[in-house]
Amino acid sequence: MPNTSISEQARQRAREELERRGQTVKSFALQNDLNPSTVYAVLRGQSQCRRGEAHRAAVLLGIKDGVIEE
Repeated sequence: MPNTSISEQARQRAREELERRGQTVKSFALQNDLNPSTVYAVLRGQSQCRRGEAHRAAVLLGIKDGVIEE
């Protein structure tokens, strides 16, 4: 069941931005030290993006405001 905390419009904008840059989801994930499966789950709305790698992916994709602490 898809998560509704991040809107479909925000996820769609993130996919369009990746496409505009000519970047695949996998290359974005690897560039940012993320698991590609996590990024796909975030873009499909299958993750709540509350903490951990999913939170980091959502912030880096620009679909969620947040802080990434190293």
